[in-house]
Amino acid sequence: MPKIPFLDTSTPTAVAGQCVGLVALVLCLAAFASRSDERLLAVLILANVAFTLQYVLFGAWVGAGISALVILRIVFARRFKGSVAAMAGIIAANVAIAAFAWRGPGDLLPLGAGISGAVAMFMARGITMRVMLIVATLCWIGTNALVGSLGAMMADIAILATNLVTIVRLVSERTRSGPRIGPATKKRV
Repeated sequence: MPKIPFLDTSTPTAVAGQCVGLVALVLCLAAFASRSDERLLAVLILANVAFTLQYVLFGAWVGAGISALVILRIVFARRFKGSVAAMAGIIAANVAIAAFAWRGPGDLLPLGAGISGAVAMFMARGITMRVMLIVATLCWIGTNALVGSLGAMMADIAILATNLVTIVRLVSERTRSGPRIGPATKKRV
């Protein structure tokens, strides 16, 4: 009978990897349910510590390296929002990690997640940032399917769903608050 990777509990390391993926699930739900960009980013730091450990336990080195880099990216993106130079540095680091730990075409997925996440975090906010993070999430779902992590698969599918619900909530709030009148559109009295 063939081994089902998502149900692999044959070693303590596999069990630990699955458990750490479940911890990441809880943290990601808390992050993406937040309508606050600051809280989203802070909780994502903790979730990426869990994801990094999980990828180490599964021996997925590109995923581990890029997940660890995501922590630095979140900190830099909060400090240097809009900086093309900082974004380019993070993207270059993603490429370097992938080149160093490359095992095959499957490593394009975490690389794609790292690059799309960098563009989202440095160059976007609110709804736009969350839409761009969906691309990164889809890459991580593929990565988790390849490494066989049930916890991380559930986390990323939950991230995707929660992120979509949050986007709908933000759009709804924007619609309810009506059009914004900026300095250029104010009527003279």
